Amino acid sequence: MEANPANNTAASQQSGSFPPSFGLCDRPEDVPVSQQTPDLVRILMLEDDAIDAELMIEELKRVGFKFQWERIQSEAEFLERLDRGFDIILSDYSMPGFTGFRALELLKERADLDIPFIIISGTIGEETAVGAIKRGADDYLLKDRIGRLGPAVSRALREVEERREKKRLQAQFLEAQKMEVIGQLSAGVAHDFNNVLAVIMGYSDLLEQELGPDHPLQRYTDEIRQAARRATGLTRQLLIFSRKETIQPELLDLNDVVTSMDKLMRRLVDEKVELTIEYGKGLGQIKADSGYIWQVLMNLVVNARDAMIEGGRLHVRTGAQTITGANRPAHAGVPPGEYVTLSVSDTGTGMSDAVKARLFEPFFTTKPAGKGTGLGLATCQTIIRQTGGYIEVESDLGRGTTFRVYFPRMGQPARAQPEKAAASGPAPRGTETLLIVEDEPAVRLLAQGVLQSLGYDVLVALHGLDALRITREHQGPRIALVIADVVMPRMGGAELADWLRSLDPNLKILFSSGYTEDAIAAAGMPSTGIDFLPKPYSPLALARKVREILDS
Repeated sequence: MEANPANNTAASQQSGSFPPSFGLCDRPEDVPVSQQTPDLVRILMLEDDAIDAELMIEELKRVGFKFQWERIQSEAEFLERLDRGFDIILSDYSMPGFTGFRALELLKERADLDIPFIIISGTIGEETAVGAIKRGADDYLLKDRIGRLGPAVSRALREVEERREKKRLQAQFLEAQKMEVIGQLSAGVAHDFNNVLAVIMGYSDLLEQELGPDHPLQRYTDEIRQAARRATGLTRQLLIFSRKETIQPELLDLNDVVTSMDKLMRRLVDEKVELTIEYGKGLGQIKADSGYIWQVLMNLVVNARDAMIEGGRLHVRTGAQTITGANRPAHAGVPPGEYVTLSVSDTGTGMSDAVKARLFEPFFTTKPAGKGTGLGLATCQTIIRQTGGYIEVESDLGRGTTFRVYFPRMGQPARAQPEKAAASGPAPRGTETLLIVEDEPAVRLLAQGVLQSLGYDVLVALHGLDALRITREHQGPRIALVIADVVMPRMGGAELADWLRSLDPNLKILFSSGYTEDAIAAAGMPSTGIDFLPKPYSPLALARKVREILDS
């Protein structure tokens, strides 16, 4: 039981005896702190001699420690107190029924504990001291040289912190490796899923054409197409997560980006959190990668959710703001200018000034082990800086948090075009001979059917080597265009293109892929100067792209 330090001191002066076995010792104001130590050190002292214990306490006070201490003498007491969060153990070498070596052995059996252990004795010899170090003690001292206690404790505390930091860095490294593996896996999953979506979107478009605009089943094809497009958006988020610093900036309406995330945000929060979204008017455009903006918004929403364990209110808001010299002090770090803003506010636990100071540090997190990597906000800041924007945070403990993002305003909102208009109009036809090289059977069959229905003579190959064989054996009209997947077994698109152009330098090639740009670059594809159609694509998009290349 913890006792009042002032009462302990008074009792000692009256009786001449050592104070009770537990106390708090404050750092004296007139004694400089000579060692770099934690603000408060919790010390477990294994010592049967009260006078010796008092000498150690006085020495630690003299060098400027602030500490709590507890003195025990038995093995049972030691075992019972190991899990109480002590920072260091000071142990006598020999006590009645218990020894320092036995205590050290019990500590080392606990692999989850890393507590510095110093043996202090009046009789220990050189051989015994060496044995203590071999057994895992951090240091040993002689009681007649107690002046070494302060430096020994400081060194032991410093070394254990270095060990813990090393373990943290190793854990962060393993986490980074795991994230890299997950990124690679997500890229592969997204590629396969894009092939599936290409088939779903393709056949729903063909079915719509067969039914005609007034058919009662047309509403079902509309729902299929909309679901496939939403799935395409989710797949793109996987691709963005897996790729490295590859951004595709474009002019965006921030309201459109937030709207596309509406359902996903509502799935991220639970029923105890009330989510409201407020859209500003006349925002203007921003120049950014829409997928990266999704990632920023998703990270901010997840952090807000995690700060409201018991539930609360989450408010997402877009707006436009002009910052001038007059109002700039309210927006530290944001220079004057025209901005489109995104704010995410919660009524959660809030943050202290110390946490806010480290908020954007990579791997810094206040979440429990296994609940966060500490990469989310650091990634958000990187993405926002790539757009030329800024992020700031307002938060107080117990009063919630608001993140505000400032994107440079690029101009007025673009006039929205009806989605149907982009997909309307007849598909262009042709009579040329085409070669489709695709290892995914469903995608290959879809592309073949679409192009044959438009009048083209279509050859198909399963992979690059198969395409070379077909090209050499082909006896009919010249192949005008090859439509090739980029990543294929046995021979990929880049190598195939080199071989085909060695046979026909004027051959036109359209590449297609559902992989990330990193994977495409790794497959040997140049970043510019090629014709490319990303998956999933619609039949109309395929037909128009093919005609565009043939007519160029």
